[in-house]
Amino acid sequence: MYQEPEYPSLLFAKDGEIYNLANKKCLVIGGAYSVDKPIRVAEGMHWWADEQPSDEIKQRVEQRLDAENWAVDIVLSHTCPFKYMPWETFDYSAVNQRLVDNSTEKWLDTIESKLEYGCWYCGHFHVYKRIDRMCFLFGDFLSFVEDGNE
Repeated sequence: MYQEPEYPSLLFAKDGEIYNLANKKCLVIGGAYSVDKPIRVAEGMHWWADEQPSDEIKQRVEQRLDAENWAVDIVLSHTCPFKYMPWETFDYSAVNQRLVDNSTEKWLDTIESKLEYGCWYCGHFHVYKRIDRMCFLFGDFLSFVEDGNE
């Protein structure tokens, strides 16, 4: 975990690490493409060039999963695998979807297809919904200890 001295109460999980939370193996994978990048850049708002997982991070995730025989209880990621994209939530009038980089979601598809897991939580799409074991959270949270779907 990372911690910044100015904010000692905030802990940041490291991409590709597996943490034991409530006796559950929890894999952490951050990052996603910002569809509002052009607006952020034009208006001088924050935007990070390394917002998506690098090849190094992807390799670290896969090596960590190799060490765990591709089995964890829970995945905590920013975005979701491509096959679970909540297309119905997209504002097609504001964002040309052909210009969106979905490489992280497509990589997560390869992870999800090989991984044995109980539940996968993500929040990038600002929606609350569940598809099978994929749970999109926004503006809310679930306790995976109590959820019963791990």
